[in-house]
Amino acid sequence: MKIGIIGGNGKTGAKIYAEAMSRGHQATAIVRSAQKAQAVLGEDANTLEKDAFDLTRDDLTAFDVVVDAFGLPQGFPKPYLHLDLVTQLVARLRESSTRLVVIIGAASLKMPDGRKLIDHLLAMPDHESWIGTPLNQTHELDFLQMIDNVSWVAASPSREFVPGDATGYVLGTDSVLFDADGRSHLTTGNMAVAILDEIESPEHEHGRFTARDKEV
Repeated sequence: MKIGIIGGNGKTGAKIYAEAMSRGHQATAIVRSAQKAQAVLGEDANTLEKDAFDLTRDDLTAFDVVVDAFGLPQGFPKPYLHLDLVTQLVARLRESSTRLVVIIGAASLKMPDGRKLIDHLLAMPDHESWIGTPLNQTHELDFLQMIDNVSWVAASPSREFVPGDATGYVLGTDSVLFDADGRSHLTTGNMAVAILDEIESPEHEHGRFTARDKEV
């Protein structure tokens, strides 16, 4: 498949690019700087040098799948860009055959007490300085759940989402996943494998899935 990865040179996007290529797909990193992307992905990396907000319908529908791996760090002054981008991608992809995979945060997942993680985060002291990113990623899911004329799926990592290789994962849907030690942990490598598995064998059309690392 032809897979376009927005943010394909980021920590998660680079893992998705490598995983897609290793499976024989035609992956393209959609980035603002091809030179910087090739420094991360290799000199022969396939890139589309364009700001994500400038992507046209023709740009996007040239792919079978578009992965939105755009991510802003907590505390970034414009966290609403997460929501701005996903609404624009949906507008461009309406009534097309291109599938959209959106990586959102863990904040919209349910905790064991039945409340969403975002509710716990909002109760933390001094959350105002960093809550913007998880809050807007929660809004992304709320928006996507209203869309029925774009083929979309949302992917949430675990509470701890860190750089790392693929070691195996456990799949879930709408609740935070914990291992036997009570940890909610996922590497970028395992997220990449979970996303490519979903792309190749769709199971969560118009829905969300989550994953955690499998105990070794």
